[in-house]
Amino acid sequence: MLVSAAGLTLGLAAGGVLLLVVLGYAQIRSVHSEAMNTARGVADLVEQNSLPNPIMVAPGVQVQVIDEAGRIVAVSATADRMTPLLYSRELDGLADGESITIAGERIGYRGEVRVVQLTAGPPTAPVRILVARSTEQITQSVHVLKITLLILYPLLVALLAAGLWRALGAALRPVDALRSGAEEITGGTRAGRLPVPDSKDEVHRLAVTLNDMLHRLDAARARQRAFVADAAHELRSPLTNMRTELEVAQHLPDDTDWPELADDLLADVQRLSRLVDDLLLLARSDEGVPSARLEEIDLAQFVGEAAQRYPDVVFDDPGKPLPLLAEPDALARVVTNLLDNAVRHRRSRVTVAAFADGPQRVVVITDDGPGIPEPDRERVFQRFTRLDDARARDAGGSGLGLAIVRELVRRHRGSVTLGDAHPGLRVEVRLPAPAPDQRSCETLPRPDIERAGGEPFPSASEDGE
Repeated sequence: MLVSAAGLTLGLAAGGVLLLVVLGYAQIRSVHSEAMNTARGVADLVEQNSLPNPIMVAPGVQVQVIDEAGRIVAVSATADRMTPLLYSRELDGLADGESITIAGERIGYRGEVRVVQLTAGPPTAPVRILVARSTEQITQSVHVLKITLLILYPLLVALLAAGLWRALGAALRPVDALRSGAEEITGGTRAGRLPVPDSKDEVHRLAVTLNDMLHRLDAARARQRAFVADAAHELRSPLTNMRTELEVAQHLPDDTDWPELADDLLADVQRLSRLVDDLLLLARSDEGVPSARLEEIDLAQFVGEAAQRYPDVVFDDPGKPLPLLAEPDALARVVTNLLDNAVRHRRSRVTVAAFADGPQRVVVITDDGPGIPEPDRERVFQRFTRLDDARARDAGGSGLGLAIVRELVRRHRGSVTLGDAHPGLRVEVRLPAPAPDQRSCETLPRPDIERAGGEPFPSASEDGE
């Protein structure tokens, strides 16, 4: 505000000085023009040889007509008949039609006087016409304007500064409210929302944007806390089993079947390893992971080979190739997770089909198990989701399989949905077919995943990819 007020003061001062200079110059030019008009009028009388004596002029004007010898031959009523308006040196240095400023005291005026000289008459007997006009009114008007500006400009600057102070205060008050709200949120004395001003301006939009950011941060923190709590709960179960088995083993006799105990411990370790791999995959998915090269595969052959690993799964072969650009390891994890889930909850059969639907490739897996109620079909894709029905997590399950499936399908720009199979569950995966100009150089984020049966796919360091 101080900088703005200082700039305003300098601007008004410069404008006032410029106004005084321009106004003074314009009025001086006006006096010169009026004096020249009077001189021309007198010159016309001289040319007509009808010059009166005294010469009739307006008040405040003096006129003298001087011959070649320097004698005054005619004057106005108020002019001196004996002494010329200008000294000889002033008169000799003044060109025809020019003017000079002299002190008014020389001819009985206050202030300054503007004297114009004009030559008239025949060339054999020319005369000089001197017209003097006072500039006192001009000086007075400029002085009055100067005093007025000196009084009004400080008042104007003060009023503008006060208005600017109030305007800036009103504009910055919502910003200060945002600062106070942020301080209270940091101190934990209020909920994670900033006050939103009623004005529909930039501060309003800033508050809305900051509240959206706080909402996303709160949601991210809530998801992180829930994820850590669920992960700790899931990791506790196999670790507790292993600890219990080892503590019991310390008190077993020497003839204990140690290979059987080792098998039990190995099963718990494998379960723990799968859970850690799943958590690592999802964590990398949340943070953004390195890219993997897409490869062109035959989706029908790919799904058929995966289905052959399950004795009770029936594959509906489309009878023709279904080309698809995909990351094979990730797609294998999707199909394996869905088949494992279907086999685990079937009553008698599981069917899988792959076919083309316009510009999309579709994989459908159905089982005749208990199914999933419609209100829970979106919720089961969340991490560590528990259901109260027959599809609750059984031994060996972690509640991460469908979450991994959705994440990997989304990274292939596809979708996965659940539906009824009457009876049972129908899972449909849709993936975009490759465009004609697509090549295998395209990339997708590549998570670390496992092959069917828990065997990990080779990493970049193992296969040189």
